Amino acid sequence: MTNIHRRHFLQSAVLAATASGLRAQNAAPGANDMWGTPVFDIHFHMRPAVEGNAEHLDGCGVTKANLLTRGPALEQVKAVQAAYPKRFIWFSSTDITKPEAEKILTQAVKDGAQGLGEIKFHVAADGPELRRMYALAAELNVPITVHFQEVPHTPTEGVFSTGFRNFEAMLKAYPKTKFIGHADAFWANVSADYANDVAYPTGPIKRGGVTDKLLGDYANLHADLSANSGNNALSRDPSFTPDFLKRHQDKLIFGSDCGCKDGKGGGVSQANNPTATRLAGKCVARETLTVLKSSTTPAIFRKLAWDNAHKLLKIPA
Repeated sequence: MTNIHRRHFLQSAVLAATASGLRAQNAAPGANDMWGTPVFDIHFHMRPAVEGNAEHLDGCGVTKANLLTRGPALEQVKAVQAAYPKRFIWFSSTDITKPEAEKILTQAVKDGAQGLGEIKFHVAADGPELRRMYALAAELNVPITVHFQEVPHTPTEGVFSTGFRNFEAMLKAYPKTKFIGHADAFWANVSADYANDVAYPTGPIKRGGVTDKLLGDYANLHADLSANSGNNALSRDPSFTPDFLKRHQDKLIFGSDCGCKDGKGGGVSQANNPTATRLAGKCVARETLTVLKSSTTPAIFRKLAWDNAHKLLKIPA
């Protein structure tokens, strides 16, 4: 971030802090009224302007969120937290192919980051780069969010953390690591017939998928329900979703990974992902919370939307 942009960010922080002092500091206005429970978003990419972070949360009825950052971000995170006390925690990411990655991420955790992620790089899921991160997460005793993607969204995008079907070996090799699975390959593999051919498969889900099995077999694997990928897995087969949520009610965590500006679908939403047109112009947070609320009991919905995140991150609810 340039000095000019940093100065603008901090100026917006002062304005946001002034505004936030006029309302409750620990909850989005009307959040409980909208969803019947407070909501924690575990997958929220930090906005360029301080006030933009709260604007999205307030618009979709989210109480608190986990800011996903990359690179030097402590200054910006502190500005957001100062403007909106008790509403934001953060994860940190850096280029894991660089030799200094462990040092940078260790310092971020010392500075207050409560997890590593989103880890999204052009490496293999069982390769040396990610193995270093899995070991580091265990050493630091923080979760790590990994983006698994086998099919590019655009001709130049590439793929990330490839070889998800070999990932079980990593769960065995790093039993003390708290993994959070995310993205296309993770959620497409909820169906046993997924062929690594499309980013977002449609139609009925065949029982016995890799993701379903891993969530059931490994206590150190959790999942965030964010993005088009999570929403697609939840909405493509209504006959599958209720039992899946019940089966893994202590392992699943709500997340949005939403690009809209106002929590209502405004601004740019899904424009950088042409294969996700089904959610174009919509707020992913709203869409996913809606399908979750309609697919399970109030008690399980509360776990997915609030309790599980706090338990995993060991923060007061």
